[in-house]
Amino acid sequence: MSKSLTRVRAALDSAGLRPQILEVASARTAAEAAAAVGCDIDQIAKSIVFWAETSDCAVLYLTAGGNRVCPDRAAALACEPLGKADAARVRATTGFAIGGVSPLGHLTPIRSWIDPRLTGFATVWAAAGTPRHLFAIAPDDLIRLTGAQTAPFCTD
Repeated sequence: MSKSLTRVRAALDSAGLRPQILEVASARTAAEAAAAVGCDIDQIAKSIVFWAETSDCAVLYLTAGGNRVCPDRAAALACEPLGKADAARVRATTGFAIGGVSPLGHLTPIRSWIDPRLTGFATVWAAAGTPRHLFAIAPDDLIRLTGAQTAPFCTD
């Protein structure tokens, strides 16, 4: 088991959750992930990482698979300008490679927001630390484990 997958499993275990972690051919995109597990694309919780330019740290936006983050709305929530978080910064901060960023199990604490669309489902699916592993979780548990604030930050 990869170190990334092990960290996600440990974060779930420490919260008292034991969801099955599925290995699929590829879940690099929300469409691939949804097809792999047989759910609606909006049930995929994408982990979108930006770089907060003033505080010089990563920030996380958990977005429904069919939605896109509006950079201006995201920056307003973060209360500072946001820039691109390149692959090296994402890995250094979260411990995950782009395409497999989990919403939990990060190497360092990260401020997080969650798309209200995700809260409309009983279950959502998120990356489990690799581009081939996914786990199902109730949105309330996802919010509890990540400390994410529910806020509208997607494009219309």
